[in-house]
Amino acid sequence: MPTWTLTAHELPLRFVWKISRNASATKTNLLVQIDGHGHRAQGEAAPNVRYDETPELLSQQFAALQARGLGNVDNLADLDALLAAQPVAHALSFALESALVQWLAARAGQPVWQWLGVPAPAPAVPTAFSLPIMEPGEVAGFLRELDMARFQLIKIKVNQAGGLDLLREVARALPGHALLVDGNEAWPDADAVLQFLEQATALPGLNLRFLEQPMPAAFAEHYRYLRPRSAVPLLADESVTDTANFADIAQQFHGVNVKLMKAGGYRRGIELLRQTREHGLIPMLGCMVETSVGIAAALQISALADVHDLDGFLIVKDEPFGLVTEAAGQLRLRD
Repeated sequence: MPTWTLTAHELPLRFVWKISRNASATKTNLLVQIDGHGHRAQGEAAPNVRYDETPELLSQQFAALQARGLGNVDNLADLDALLAAQPVAHALSFALESALVQWLAARAGQPVWQWLGVPAPAPAVPTAFSLPIMEPGEVAGFLRELDMARFQLIKIKVNQAGGLDLLREVARALPGHALLVDGNEAWPDADAVLQFLEQATALPGLNLRFLEQPMPAAFAEHYRYLRPRSAVPLLADESVTDTANFADIAQQFHGVNVKLMKAGGYRRGIELLRQTREHGLIPMLGCMVETSVGIAAALQISALADVHDLDGFLIVKDEPFGLVTEAAGQLRLRD
């Protein structure tokens, strides 16, 4: 039987990662490792405070799984049965499934994408890159220092109070550059979002391509009102975790940002991306602040998405694993 282990990694960040609900200079992620039959594989868990996930909770849950027989698990059916009996946070569930899938694929002599039955990823995958919330006067220097113009799409984290000021500075520094604005549920109602959009789209040089999750996920009626009135496509994030009524989501949004950490596993993430496309929505593949372990895992199914926001490992200072490289805004898996 294989050996399962869990290791915590404290990850200093290149800059303060500030979004509408929190800010941090470090992240603590956990790596699940499975060893056996001459193969080793890893899966990453990036705890999400939005869903009350913490490194301590995930460590406790992993210990509980060990006590209930995780060491006897060497196939997906047994893992599913164990997680049904002992549910865990979505991030830990993904780390477990990701590690096991990679281990099984290695044993089968196949790349992960082939083992999962999805199309091969492109040799180079363009990613968005995110600008966190900051003082407007810092924007131009930040864009220049990180050479953000090399990314085809720039994602801007905003809150209601300072969003317009950030957009104004980005549009001034990079006029015409494609932008994705991410509100992380910061706006209180649809009318406030419409007012923001009206003001934003009037900014000189602004090329606003997408608006992601401007209001809380619970505000379904507000989203139904907003969708036909929005000047730009709306992307769901917090509104879709591992479950979603896509007929309803299609009445609220124009696209879905699927994150494997929230989906809880490869198979559920694949299903969410397929459901997104089947309902005429834009499929986007996103991430948390992750190392290249998590980003490499996501790249295996990247062919299922039209938009990619897989910059999490680029936010980590001295990223420790080097499984993915980036050049000219394009991601490549290390051989």
